[in-house]
Amino acid sequence: MCLAIPAKIIKIENNMGTIDMEGTQREVCLLLQEDAKVGDYVIVHAGFAIQKIDEQEAVESLKILRQLASQLDEENR
Repeated sequence: MCLAIPAKIIKIENNMGTIDMEGTQREVCLLLQEDAKVGDYVIVHAGFAIQKIDEQEAVESLKILRQLASQLDEENR
């Protein structure tokens, strides 16, 4: 199963971007998103930014994922 989590691009150098995913930073390839710029939100899979999404959609997705994680944490106590 693959879970896509939105991440914000915080730096771009050549065809690589640094993304911030809930406080964790990673390097991703931006070759599939040639028009990506700092501040954009992207969906990342296997080290590639595969799709840009708007900020409102990213924020809402992150909110839902946090709620689900919190519920799972409570159930596992």
